[in-house]
Amino acid sequence: MEFVNAKTIIQTVKGNHSWFGASYNMNIYRGCNQGCIYCDSRSSCYQVNNFDTIKVKKNAPFIIENELSRKQKTGIISMGSMSDPYNECETELLYTRKALGSVLKYNFGVFIITKNILVLRDIEILKEINKKNVVNVAITITTANDTLQSRIERNVSSTSSRFNALRELSEAGLFTGILLMPLLPFINDTEENIVSIIEMAHKANVKYIYPSFGVTLRDNQRDYFFEKIGPSLMEKYISEFKDSYMCTSTNHKELKSIFISKCKEYGILYNMKDIIEESKKYINEEQLSLF
Repeated sequence: MEFVNAKTIIQTVKGNHSWFGASYNMNIYRGCNQGCIYCDSRSSCYQVNNFDTIKVKKNAPFIIENELSRKQKTGIISMGSMSDPYNECETELLYTRKALGSVLKYNFGVFIITKNILVLRDIEILKEINKKNVVNVAITITTANDTLQSRIERNVSSTSSRFNALRELSEAGLFTGILLMPLLPFINDTEENIVSIIEMAHKANVKYIYPSFGVTLRDNQRDYFFEKIGPSLMEKYISEFKDSYMCTSTNHKELKSIFISKCKEYGILYNMKDIIEESKKYINEEQLSLF
């Protein structure tokens, strides 16, 4: 871990295609030591040197408090688009928790992406935010198998513990979902894996699953990925995808059909527009129940 200077942290989302309804992005940390072999944030375009060292933005709580107090328009803040807000440094620093305090204070909503069950620590403050605005907690799950997960996501909470966390978050009345991404060709892009995740999501009362039937690979991210999967699988990737940025599962049409069918069977959302609308409806229903 090291501290880095930051002049600003809250960034306005531009364009009409909002990621889960977010109006702003907030990344308190840069880099990551969770060891996921597929992480796109390793790409050189993000200019994060020594990616495995977590860079903590100096005075992040103060900067966030100051920036949110100046916003004339509230909205939903996305946390975790570039670096997990619940990495191991957060256990001691509490920067994410302090940021959530400012989110609550200024009546913003929040969309959180994480692979770490440390998010359970902040259930009570998330419930308070949810009384005023949208709270959407998405946990990334790529495989139903703990053993495979430990090989492709090396330093994070196990898949089984993430499902337990989703159950606890749902029981607390929070809107929860799964980012089923990436599905790695020749590794976890199987019908068995997808169906297992959907069934486990149903048991955890998850409201949505948002998938990606492939993986993106570019420059040093590609090199890192190939190093981790070994020469045999690397040859398969090169043969099938050449130097393509988007490596889509060869059976993606079949997998998508199975995915949609099973989600419909269990009443799980999967379309971005529907997820955004339901998250708004969800908080309205919770507020109405108080009266």
